[in-house]
Amino acid sequence: MRWCEAGGLAGFDGKAAAAESGLLSGRVHDAGSTILADSGQSSGHILASVLFRSAWQSLKTVICAEQQFEPAAAMVLHTWNQKLDAHVHVHALVPGGGPSTVRPGTWKKSLPPAHENQRRAWLVDADVLRVKFRDCFLRGLRLLHRRGELKLSGEWEWLNDRNAFDAWLKPFEEISWVTYIEKPPENSAPQHVVKYLARYMTGGPISDRRLVSHSDGVVTFAARVGRTHGGSDETSEVPLTGTEFVRRWCLHILPKGFTKTRRFGGFSPQQRKRYLAECCSLLSINEPMKTENAQPAEASGGEDASAHLCPNCHIALCCVFRIDRPGWRTILRGPHRPVWCDDG
Repeated sequence: MRWCEAGGLAGFDGKAAAAESGLLSGRVHDAGSTILADSGQSSGHILASVLFRSAWQSLKTVICAEQQFEPAAAMVLHTWNQKLDAHVHVHALVPGGGPSTVRPGTWKKSLPPAHENQRRAWLVDADVLRVKFRDCFLRGLRLLHRRGELKLSGEWEWLNDRNAFDAWLKPFEEISWVTYIEKPPENSAPQHVVKYLARYMTGGPISDRRLVSHSDGVVTFAARVGRTHGGSDETSEVPLTGTEFVRRWCLHILPKGFTKTRRFGGFSPQQRKRYLAECCSLLSINEPMKTENAQPAEASGGEDASAHLCPNCHIALCCVFRIDRPGWRTILRGPHRPVWCDDG
């Protein structure tokens, strides 16, 4: 999780361009709840939905019990790690305060319990949260199995037997799962935390700047290799054959129509208007902070000159040439269609 000590309450409408449209001032957290169990790819979208619900249910339960204010969360599904392996988890924005559930009409800020004797920012006890998350997720898996909604085939087919499935899940009940909480950079504003979350809403599992080389059928890219909680700047080059690179890339293609962003509690579509109005009233804010709309680009493809400045002299850069980046649909249906994608 990441929080903003400057305080903030982040509204979220599911689109990167408009993600800042409901910002208030308060404290914001970014919660990363990570699934440590590996299951069949054929049920990926069902498991992702269970992951969303489990993350929200655990957050809601612990916040209500420990902090006693109305919870809200905006979550984004993230399916890869730095080496493009399957690493399914969610990132969430969770306000560090809200309308009190025990004293109506008052604002309650998240604080550490008295026995902690700490002054640092706090959302909930991470140890309690990870146990609740684990229990919610495993309960969701068992429910799916009883309903026959888990599509277990191939090497997973033996788990269709209920006793075998329960025995396979048993070890996961004994290990510690991960709910990570990290403080954002100093002087971070709520907008910065929302933009951090928005990065996971678009793009693919690897950016162009991480690609090092492609020669003799081997793709080499840079990846962080540090095992420190929250990430590390230590990097190493990872070589993969072209086939393996594409295989790992395809692990992160979501089913058509699958929604990778979800809103819960006060941020849900049914509650958002009422929730934000109540928060504005309790915080003495006239209205949610609005971000200025950027000027639309000209029809000829021009861009706002102020958007690209020289980092040294701060003078607007001139566009010398532009490289169009075709989408995968265009590539896979065009004359340069890869041989491995040939239907025949």
